[in-house]
Amino acid sequence: MLFGKKQEEAPRAVSSVLVVGAGISGRGAAGVLARQGKRVFLYDDRPQELEPALAALLQQRGGGFVSGHPEEILPEVQQIVLSPAVPYTLPFLEEARRQGIEVMGEVEMAWRGYAGHMIAITGTNGKTTTTTLVGEMLKTLPCKSVVGGNIGLALSVQVEGLGKDDWTAAELSSFQLESVLDFHPDIAAVLNLTPDHLERHGSMEEYARCKRNIFCKQTARELTILNSDDEEVRMWGRYAKSRLCYFSRKVILPEGAYLRDGTFFLKWDGQVHEICHRDELKIFGGHNEENVLAAICCGFFAGVSIENIRKVLLSFRGVEHRIEYVATIRGVPYYNDSKATNTDSTIKALEAFPRGHVILLAGGHDKLTPLESMMDLAAKKTDALILLGAARERFYEAAVRAGVPNILKADSFQDAVAKAHALALPGQVVLLSPACSSFDMFHDMGERGRYFKELVHGFAAQDGQNPEKERDTTRVPGEERRQA
Repeated sequence: MLFGKKQEEAPRAVSSVLVVGAGISGRGAAGVLARQGKRVFLYDDRPQELEPALAALLQQRGGGFVSGHPEEILPEVQQIVLSPAVPYTLPFLEEARRQGIEVMGEVEMAWRGYAGHMIAITGTNGKTTTTTLVGEMLKTLPCKSVVGGNIGLALSVQVEGLGKDDWTAAELSSFQLESVLDFHPDIAAVLNLTPDHLERHGSMEEYARCKRNIFCKQTARELTILNSDDEEVRMWGRYAKSRLCYFSRKVILPEGAYLRDGTFFLKWDGQVHEICHRDELKIFGGHNEENVLAAICCGFFAGVSIENIRKVLLSFRGVEHRIEYVATIRGVPYYNDSKATNTDSTIKALEAFPRGHVILLAGGHDKLTPLESMMDLAAKKTDALILLGAARERFYEAAVRAGVPNILKADSFQDAVAKAHALALPGQVVLLSPACSSFDMFHDMGERGRYFKELVHGFAAQDGQNPEKERDTTRVPGEERRQA
């Protein structure tokens, strides 16, 4: 499918910019803007020490790091760029808009400065796996390609210097999509929608609206990919002005990507392409089948050959912290699913083990999402539920109501892993799948997952076991994968 060139618009005269939030995205955006010749003020409500090179670059242009009262900087700037963690509705941003100052997110800023092609991927779950898969597919094209957004470096940094024929795979969260204005990628994919981040967005309606921003400004020459198995997402086709492509692991579609007897197919413009069988993959579970279907669509429409799509799928081993095999200790496999920061993701992880017998570690910073569905499944799948973190008491009450048979409370993260190790017997699985974000105990979910792996390997060494770091995970959990 050939996409039209991005329409160039006359740039608005901007000489001074305020970047709000001094995390990875904010620092990245500040550096890019300064290299474009802008005077950049980088604001954070907490004092920060910038990297010397970035501090010098900002000062050279007449800007620098500022803290305190952001409204005092408004007279100095014509544009504000927000880091994802900064809500679009803060009072001083409302005041900025009243003064005619343009307020946008880092993704919008990155997209405006990028001349090439973009695949943007969102959904409550599966974004990182799908985006990583698509990024591997794009590497087979005769052009430059990068992966960015909610994965790795700031999107503005990743696309800097790319040309009009290059490709970007962007993982985008609702936080990032909340503050886009004119953003319309060549290809937009929505994987699923379940309750998440309600503490930020306030309602499912607002959360869904932010997600739809990924395709709502697309035109007829662009493409939207939607999950037909997700009732809410399937209905979003009515909002799209672009061409639509659906995928399904449950239904054989008249057009789109689907599973038939365990084999992935793509049917488009009257042609049927057979890709591979799910048993040939190194990743498992129904959720990953959906991720693969979405990635097949993204790669195909970006111009990746069917043969290269197949090669990438067969070699892909998954992403860190997503049902990641860690080690086997005394016949018990341990899995790190720290990326499960919401209940739906934990449900998908439990469903990936059809035989059950899971010792589940859950809890952390509570997002206040409903717990009934997750706990109902935990009652069927778990031999023990170990709860930790700030969400521990609410999760405990919900688990009791659902009839979860063996519930334990941990005093710390280390205590939770130790309890799991003490309980685990051959035939069981230990799974860290918290259904919560990590901010009550860790900087991010990656730090949480790495600490879990460190503790598991420590117990393996303590028991005189080989942690099997290099074990071939195509056979883990084996039988469960073939039944998924």
